[in-house]
Amino acid sequence: MIRAGARGYVTKSITAPEVVDAVHRVAGGDAVFSPRLAGFVLDAFRGSAPPVPSELDLLSPREQEVMKLIARGYTYREAASALFISDRTVETHVSSVLRKLQLTNRYELSRWARDRRVI
Repeated sequence: MIRAGARGYVTKSITAPEVVDAVHRVAGGDAVFSPRLAGFVLDAFRGSAPPVPSELDLLSPREQEVMKLIARGYTYREAASALFISDRTVETHVSSVLRKLQLTNRYELSRWARDRRVI
């Protein structure tokens, strides 16, 4: 979370006034962590950072196959035929890929794949 940009983290055991205080402090630019988590956070940053997964790692192997075909300009029907699955399954995979990669349409998917030399 922190590597992704979180500025604070509190546990559910804190009181309502503590939550309000934490929100105000984070809004003011401070970082806020529950005392029980502060040591864990420091320990995590002392050691070597685990590798950050690539965006492709977010996708299942089948989603990657579908994504590559769609990014190359295949229709859902053509991709379904090539992969021996239904059109509806292709549509489901494309929706999942777009959601996971935070894209909104097939055009953005094609551009994303081209820019990363996936296709």
